[in-house]
Amino acid sequence: MARSITLQSIDELGGQSSVLARQRRDHEELDRLMHRYESADLPSAERHKTLKDIFQLTFSHAFAEETVLWPALRRLAPDGEELTSRVEEEHQQINDLVTEIQSTDSDDPWHEQLIVDAFALIRQDIRDEEDVLLPRLQEALEHDGARLRRLGTTWETVRRTAPTRPHPAVSRRPPGNAVAGVPLSVYDRTRDALSPASTTTLLITAAVAAAALTACLVRAALHRRR
Repeated sequence: MARSITLQSIDELGGQSSVLARQRRDHEELDRLMHRYESADLPSAERHKTLKDIFQLTFSHAFAEETVLWPALRRLAPDGEELTSRVEEEHQQINDLVTEIQSTDSDDPWHEQLIVDAFALIRQDIRDEEDVLLPRLQEALEHDGARLRRLGTTWETVRRTAPTRPHPAVSRRPPGNAVAGVPLSVYDRTRDALSPASTTTLLITAAVAAAALTACLVRAALHRRR
């Protein structure tokens, strides 16, 4: 039976740049941030920033998984469909919870309970990935460090340009999520960079430009298939 990636050395995972090592580092950072948020003596402003950091990392990380890793696992492993469907459902539930958190006033007692529920689900998702899905991917690739590192490079590239906010209506699978991801990423990252007092002009401009870019990419892909 495959071992959890939490129990393996960096060498066993394929090196620092392998997708398994990169995944584990992100998971460790998420765990650190969630514990920081839960710290009783953390000032309110810092708690708000920490929560924002948690959600930004959660969604960019999950998008890269859904775009790069889970399609690979479905191709390589006989049980890939079953495994990825389960974790995609967890991702959808996290999307729904965070959407509700962001629409609930922070003074509402229900707001904090929603955060507790979201953290519990994120931690469950991490356990499922580290104990089941990622070891199965490792097995399917026959512990091939070079392939794991190439996959890690692709995953990291997608993660660094992925949406950073919840989008519950977007497909969890390619090509739907990949096509939607271009304008959503520009929109999300522009919002992340703006102050609350900023106008929406830049957002609209960025979204329109990204949508145009997406249309060009789709046309180019269709042209290559002919």
